[in-house]
Amino acid sequence: MQLPFYPLNMAPIYHLFAALFLLCFIKLSSSELVQQQPLVLRYHNGPLLKGKITVNLIWYGKFSPIQRSIIVDFITSLNSNNAAHPSTSSWWKTTGNYKGGSSALTVGKQILLENYPLGKSLKNPHLPALASKFNGVNTINIILTAKDVAVEGFCMRCGTHGSTRGPVRGTYIWVGNSETQCPGQCAWPFHQPIYGPQTPPLVAPNGDVGVDGMIINLATLLGNTVTNPFNSGYFQGPANAPLEAVSACTGMFGSGSYPGYPGNVLVEKSTGASYNANGINGRKYLLPAMWDPRSSNCKAIV
Repeated sequence: MQLPFYPLNMAPIYHLFAALFLLCFIKLSSSELVQQQPLVLRYHNGPLLKGKITVNLIWYGKFSPIQRSIIVDFITSLNSNNAAHPSTSSWWKTTGNYKGGSSALTVGKQILLENYPLGKSLKNPHLPALASKFNGVNTINIILTAKDVAVEGFCMRCGTHGSTRGPVRGTYIWVGNSETQCPGQCAWPFHQPIYGPQTPPLVAPNGDVGVDGMIINLATLLGNTVTNPFNSGYFQGPANAPLEAVSACTGMFGSGSYPGYPGNVLVEKSTGASYNANGINGRKYLLPAMWDPRSSNCKAIV
């Protein structure tokens, strides 16, 4: 804004005061705009998933052995001390700052459903039905759908978590391979977004845009599940559409992130791949920030 010019000997004194007031107001408004308010996820006094937790995997559709190993290695890495820093397990340790202490995940049973027993277009009721193939206390049943499987509401959520009722109340997660379905929404930042700044996508650390995108969504949903398994744990907003431990930090992967920019992450020199966490067997992953109840901020691993 350009203020009107008056020769000094002609300018009324109130114009000078008005100009000084305006400049102070502009400065104050700018500082208020960039000041972040603390993010608070309130605890709603319900049960959390803590202690030893078994993770069962339901592979729906065709996944290659390499694709399956990328995901299994990720889950195993969450509680492994055999990876270089920054490690996948150091990212997961933030869940231990929530009420009740740490959550130790172990891969349990796996089932391959490569013949698409419910077809290639799944509806929402199919997800808990598939999850009910395994039962048990302190379990998370994960349904992973292949790239040629459509799931109701895929592009609006990329994955979901929920719970099943019965003698034993279990939890489940669904995550789909978005390589050919909404990759701009579900595999960002490894694919250009469908809207916003069209910055070049990052190189996927495991060389598979669909599966590396699944890792981001699976990490999000695992963090959300152990801290809010039955819609009565930690969250902000309505219980049927909550902001949870990791979904409250969507799009943040490193320091300096802002909408459309994932933040400062690490780059593998030999491949140019972007990552922020090391896993077992030499794996590298890009994991989203997680809300830390100790600081009331989204905590990125790098």
